[in-house]
Amino acid sequence: MVYIVFVNPAMLAEAGMDQGAAFVATCIAAAIGCFIMGLWANYPLALAPGMGLNAFFTYGVVLGMGYSWQAALGAVFMSGCIFLILSLFKVREWIINAIPLVLKQAIATGIGAFLALIALKNAGIIVSSPATLVQLGDITSAGPLLAILSFFVIAALLYRDIKSGVLISILLVTGIALSLGLVEYHGVVSMPPSILPTFMQLDFAAALELSMLSVIFAFLFVDLFDTSGTLVAVTQKAGLADEKGNMPRLGRALSADSTATIAGAMLGTSTTTSYIESVAGVSVGGRTGLTAVVVGICFLLMMFFAPLAQMVPAYATAGAILYVAVLMLQNLKFVNWDDMSDAIPVSVVLLMTPLTFSIAHGIALGFISYTAVKVLCGKRDQVSVSVWILTSLFIIKFAFLS
Repeated sequence: MVYIVFVNPAMLAEAGMDQGAAFVATCIAAAIGCFIMGLWANYPLALAPGMGLNAFFTYGVVLGMGYSWQAALGAVFMSGCIFLILSLFKVREWIINAIPLVLKQAIATGIGAFLALIALKNAGIIVSSPATLVQLGDITSAGPLLAILSFFVIAALLYRDIKSGVLISILLVTGIALSLGLVEYHGVVSMPPSILPTFMQLDFAAALELSMLSVIFAFLFVDLFDTSGTLVAVTQKAGLADEKGNMPRLGRALSADSTATIAGAMLGTSTTTSYIESVAGVSVGGRTGLTAVVVGICFLLMMFFAPLAQMVPAYATAGAILYVAVLMLQNLKFVNWDDMSDAIPVSVVLLMTPLTFSIAHGIALGFISYTAVKVLCGKRDQVSVSVWILTSLFIIKFAFLS
């Protein structure tokens, strides 16, 4: 999981945030989430600012919609509070069960495609074009070549079950860039940077504007499904679910996730969520909250490696982002492509999320297309009341709030 301390601050810095403060916020938010999950919920589930959610924060809300990063932090805080309320009153289960499985799969793949585009853009492999929107960049230059190397190294190491493959690739490419004089050496260990530039910088007034409702919903929606999917995967791998697949202390686990998001927003980072990489810890024997606590301690220790993190160039982390994209795109194998009423909504989300450069727009268009296609195909009974409500809200949003 440690690759996030290199990727997240760099991504948030593009939104205008202080990279050093974002680095410290990332480490502390991850530690808080891990400690709550381990000590209260007693699950071997580790948390940190989530990939996809941080991309939506920077490229969707700040750079795409033009909001300040302070307003975006306010939206993250609000989504965390709503998530906590939904978890405490068990509304979350109703929402999850009411949303069609095919849309859950579509959202995961859409985020995967979005991350892939971001990785290719950051690496300089894909660049803008006035004639065709995008085109191939100069892949013979150092940045794109090293990004490609990073991705191939990750693929080779993980294929051989070397679990630190992502971290190794980031450090390897950074080392090569350093030897070629592409980055400056700033040291490895130092006292942590100040967190004050991002601490408690939330803009609640902007976050409460009507136009921010779709942003808050997108943060909440993605976190809901991301957390749920991770919980299911990790507990099944660890054998912690009962014979019916139910998870003990589910409410505590969800509350830990939402509390970490609230704390992270106050510290100065995007949504903190459960990590599927927790399966790595479970696969080597982790079964209790002690696993999460150890991970939290490691994140706190990482604060003293800020100089190393700040040396890592964007193309060194592009391979890691692309690798996460590949993992999320694997959900495509669960889609029934023979059923056009399923295939079309999935395709809409998969294509429109990266092409509109917005997870929120991808989700909205996915819901609208799902409802329209199901009704026109004579499968109106598959459209639940909650989907009708959400579809109506999205149509209103595009009609009056865009």
